[in-house]
Amino acid sequence: MIRWVCNVTMLFTEVPFLERFERAARAGFRYVEFLFPYGQDVDAIARELEKHHLEQVLFNLPAGRWESGERGIAADPSRREEFAEGVRQAVAIAQRLGVRRLNCLAGRLLPGVPYADQHACLVDNLRRAADHLARHGITLLVEPLNDRDVPGFLLTSTRQAVALLDEVGRSNVKVQYDAYHMQIMEGNLTQTLKAYLPRIGHVQIADVPGRHQPGTGEIRYPFVLQALDEAGYDGWVSLEYVPQGSTEESLRQAAEAGLAALGLPHEG
Repeated sequence: MIRWVCNVTMLFTEVPFLERFERAARAGFRYVEFLFPYGQDVDAIARELEKHHLEQVLFNLPAGRWESGERGIAADPSRREEFAEGVRQAVAIAQRLGVRRLNCLAGRLLPGVPYADQHACLVDNLRRAADHLARHGITLLVEPLNDRDVPGFLLTSTRQAVALLDEVGRSNVKVQYDAYHMQIMEGNLTQTLKAYLPRIGHVQIADVPGRHQPGTGEIRYPFVLQALDEAGYDGWVSLEYVPQGSTEESLRQAAEAGLAALGLPHEG
């Protein structure tokens, strides 16, 4: 059975951040994730998780100046120490919150820096991060994104991400597979998920176009997720979408679009 995750960065934005954990629990979720804890009151997050019997399953490593458009610094040779410090910071927070998966965004191509230097830096940083995380029992995830929403992003396909994992050569590094991004870049979701299932450590979903809830676009999520479940996937599936309407309405719509049969939590 699919273990559903509520991304509280994207969902329940009708209320302040710390109130979203209660909303997620009230809607029936047991697992949550968010993009970043940095700048948040981590002790307050821990209290909300405990109070509402929730498990935090994932967040991202620091990804640079997000509001300025940066989407990761792992491939920037001039920021190796910043990346390493971000890994240490993320691990400390992960231990406080009981998190066992951290996602790394590689970043955009850097103008004026040879691609070979960026790639070598990315591989080296991932190896070092994976070794540090392994000492704490944490899995490192690497996520490909589509280059329409994120022009110039370094990783844009599942095949490319898996090849990177092969080069990194660490057993605790897996792919974070976001079906929204991969539908845009490569399609063929069901076959790709089955082909690379042993290399996938986390799944996120939203519909295309618009990045709204399942049932608003072209992806047949009941078919895709049923196939994933039948193939033996034992990880999590996260709802990381922009709700069309209120979050509660979006969950009801996704359930009515066929995800109720797969155990999607929803109110009403």
